[in-house]
Amino acid sequence: MALKLADVRTDLHNDWCSGCGDFGIEASLQMALTEMNVDIHRVVIFSGIGCHGKIVHWTNAFGIHTLHGRTLPFAQGAKLANPGLEVIAISGDGDGYGIGAGHFVHSGRRNVDMTYIVHDNGVYGLTKGQASPTQKLGEQTKSLPQPNINSAVNPIMLALAAGYTFIARSYAFDNRHLKDTIKRAVAHRGLALVDVLQPCPTYNDIETKAFYSGEDRPDPSTHRPVPRVYDIEKTGYNPLITTDMTNEDVDKKTLEVIRISNEWGDRIPVGVFYQNENVPTYEDRIMRRVPFYLDQPPATQQIQLQNKKSAVDLSSLLKELTIGG
Repeated sequence: MALKLADVRTDLHNDWCSGCGDFGIEASLQMALTEMNVDIHRVVIFSGIGCHGKIVHWTNAFGIHTLHGRTLPFAQGAKLANPGLEVIAISGDGDGYGIGAGHFVHSGRRNVDMTYIVHDNGVYGLTKGQASPTQKLGEQTKSLPQPNINSAVNPIMLALAAGYTFIARSYAFDNRHLKDTIKRAVAHRGLALVDVLQPCPTYNDIETKAFYSGEDRPDPSTHRPVPRVYDIEKTGYNPLITTDMTNEDVDKKTLEVIRISNEWGDRIPVGVFYQNENVPTYEDRIMRRVPFYLDQPPATQQIQLQNKKSAVDLSSLLKELTIGG
């Protein structure tokens, strides 16, 4: 039976700030869930600490609100224990690219088949607007006494270097684009990143809704906004890495991703930057060592006999570890 929006929303009161981009991400995720061919009872959403974290309370799927910077290891653990789940991890830019940066990098090396959505607003909104890892060097948002002294992390380039096999960016108030991007990320076989540009109306007075939409720089002749955000795929850009591509072709694509992802200012690209389904997932790698993994994942295995003794037989493992015997 097809889902309706009412099926994926809870009755809990949503208390984000008025005008927050988090509302757009929540709406886009819930719309994506209604359109995807997934069993809502097998969808699990993980979040970390930050304004984004409440999204698991307002979405009617299984939700786990985890620790600061630890969203990915929780989510990966659930997916590997029960590969039949549709796992979506959600973080903020401080949560995911700051304290969680180590997990972000090593998750890319594994390529677990799941989706990671990051609310990227350039500030730590929950703790009153400190500069996050994606705030640009020299910017001074309203809560900073002095300009930001650190260089910014480029999430697209970091994900590319770490090994993510689907890398995309979208914008919180372009619900159709974000919804479709989330659907593509979930359908992708491998680890997918969706970095979402998300205005924070309370603490970031630089990258505002007016900034992204171009309302702050109307065309002199038409007086209409000139949006900064543009979809790279509408320009003819193709993000796919295919099996017939040479190493030189892949290198060119990699350099193109780096170049485009560094555009910022008058033009800000969104869309899918990179997609490569030729890399084996972590589940594939486990199958090579444990052929029955998908048939008997940890979540379905019996761990205790009727006599309450362990059902695990370690004798073969002990033989492997025996020296000289």
